[in-house]
Amino acid sequence: MQVFHPFGNFINSTTPMLRRFLHLCGPLMGTSELWKQWVLTFIVNNGNYDWWYFPFQLCSIPMYLLLLLPVCETFFPKFQTPILTFLATYGLLGGLAVFADTSGLNYPVLPLTVHAYTWHVLMIAIGIASAILQMQGKCQCHAFRGATAIYLCCCLVASAINAVLGITDSVNMFYINPKIPMVQVVFCDLVTQIGNVPTILLYVTATMLGARLIYAFWQTMTRSLARRQADDIRKKQ
Repeated sequence: MQVFHPFGNFINSTTPMLRRFLHLCGPLMGTSELWKQWVLTFIVNNGNYDWWYFPFQLCSIPMYLLLLLPVCETFFPKFQTPILTFLATYGLLGGLAVFADTSGLNYPVLPLTVHAYTWHVLMIAIGIASAILQMQGKCQCHAFRGATAIYLCCCLVASAINAVLGITDSVNMFYINPKIPMVQVVFCDLVTQIGNVPTILLYVTATMLGARLIYAFWQTMTRSLARRQADDIRKKQ
């Protein structure tokens, strides 16, 4: 994300707090996901693990990236930018898009439903926090490419999981299993028109375009704030 220095006072004052927030979210999401898997397995499904709920959807990726973030900050600092950009674009998109169709957030056990809604609201907060953190440092012209590389790599991993586990179980990671009709709102209506595989490809493309629009929004906001700050500085001189 392209970053500008003029409004550094605001960024510098919030950076430590936002980093602590992100560092806390990783273990929090990981622990809550373990609890969710336990409840689904032993309370909902009587001790039988349902691979449909294996945690590798788009909304699961922020959990893994946030667990990696402190490690990257210490040992691989160059990876911070694509991770934060992913959280501010693809992660934010995942958190927002689910509210277009909340049927997937409802479970037979109320605590799981509360967990699902809280998880996606937290994703939105994480996306905003990550965007603010990106408004510092040097200009990162290729940040979105790195975020998209993460997304496409996750799509490949999801496809591999679908192929391997889909032999014996119903698995639809990232909702891109060609053997299972697309279930995402709007896109599911296209299956009968253009087929399932083209719909999946269109869905992946639309996800990237949606994330790019969010990235453009953060860029526009950053430039606007920078211009206003620069104008204020000139007026005071």
